[in-house]
Amino acid sequence: MAFSLYILECADGTLYVGHTDDLDERMRQHDAGKADTFTAPRRPLKLLHVEEFETRYEALTMERKLKGWSRAKKLAYIAGDWDTVSRLARSRQRRPGGTDAS
Repeated sequence: MAFSLYILECADGTLYVGHTDDLDERMRQHDAGKADTFTAPRRPLKLLHVEEFETRYEALTMERKLKGWSRAKKLAYIAGDWDTVSRLARSRQRRPGGTDAS
């Protein structure tokens, strides 16, 4: 069974990262406002990215990693822009408190 990591763009411009073993059903839940309290008030939603993993553990690990990233870094990841992902990771390490701008 494959597991999907997905990234949604909400109507307010925020990004939501999740994972599931049934993307079609999960999207129906999100679209109906029944999947998550974060996305429910931020509909309509746009699916920006889907990535398949062999195990739930791998998908969940990547989800947790991405949830800690800024919007800019997530968008660079979606675009496959590894130079920007790397630059943003380095800039975060240099900032006091380790936070980066969204």
